[in-house]
Amino acid sequence: MLATPQSGAPHIATLLVVDDTPENLVVLAELLTPSYRVLVANTGPRALYLAQSEPQPDLILLDVMMPDMDGYAVLRRLRENPATADVPVIFVTAMTAMEDEQFGFDLGAVDYITKPVRPSIVLARVKAQLELKEARDWLRNKNEVLEAEVAARLNEILLIQDVSIHALARLAETRDPETGNHIHRTQSYVRALALHLRTHPGYSALLSPEYIDQLAKSAPLHDIGKVGIPDHILLKPGKLTAEEWAIMKTHARLGSEAIEQAERDAVKPVGFLAIAKEIAHWHHEKWDGSGYPDGLAGEAIPIPARLMALADVFDALISRRIYKPPMPYEQAREIIVADRGRHFDPAVVDAFLVVFDEFVDIAQRYSDAGAA
Repeated sequence: MLATPQSGAPHIATLLVVDDTPENLVVLAELLTPSYRVLVANTGPRALYLAQSEPQPDLILLDVMMPDMDGYAVLRRLRENPATADVPVIFVTAMTAMEDEQFGFDLGAVDYITKPVRPSIVLARVKAQLELKEARDWLRNKNEVLEAEVAARLNEILLIQDVSIHALARLAETRDPETGNHIHRTQSYVRALALHLRTHPGYSALLSPEYIDQLAKSAPLHDIGKVGIPDHILLKPGKLTAEEWAIMKTHARLGSEAIEQAERDAVKPVGFLAIAKEIAHWHHEKWDGSGYPDGLAGEAIPIPARLMALADVFDALISRRIYKPPMPYEQAREIIVADRGRHFDPAVVDAFLVVFDEFVDIAQRYSDAGAA
């Protein structure tokens, strides 16, 4: 009888004794019953049945030489079954050759007791193995509790992170209230494009599942720099002057600088911030080099920015603005296709065409009043 480490309450261990000789079963059962709950089996199949029944044994004393199914075969079956794989097994056998013992240990036995058994040896070996099992179980349970606590804490941190990201993105939206669900739509567009491109030879090395999650997480921050644009420019209903447009374009640099400052403040690198900085800085670049702020062209444009470029333009086309009505989805698609290889990476446009119906579903799910 042992005390559990968690509660101090007594625990009566259950032992399964397996032997095809009735006399041997009687001897071991009489020896062990005063201290333990004892189950007996005289065949391998019966032992396997009892090993996964309730109460499940804490320890099995297993004879090696049995007809039909010997102890080695029983142990193999026990280890193959997840329900019994961790139950410790002591071989009780008249076989004393070293190679026999080694074979049993290789199969997963924890100890050997030779026949004829000596009561003091049996009781000492059984007690030692039960204490080891109890310690292993306690550590496993403790680890499971700790893992659950860590997982819960991590989920809480991720939730706080997501809420903070969306709060920052909403801050930019308050300066430009007509965008509505723009951040939800563009985030989902980017994820859809990335999921399709993850098998593309030019993208697969980067777009792992973890990277795609970080990419989608960072997408809402693409226009965070708009908080630095004066209202008379950001909210102007008419066409911007050349001077005003020059100021408007600085939102890309302002956004990336703000995120870069957040990176410097972090105690260690934060993956999604690096991606967010690339998106904020370069999502207005164009494949042919005519975009801003740096005039990057082709593959010099970071992949996250290429995805956001298409997602952002598509959403702008289908959304109502002060200066224009929403555009039908099919018309927006044709405009995107017409800019393949000029504004947009050809591979991204090809992916867009494949997932176009998903884009429409996303747009409708997060629609603003007056959307196409």
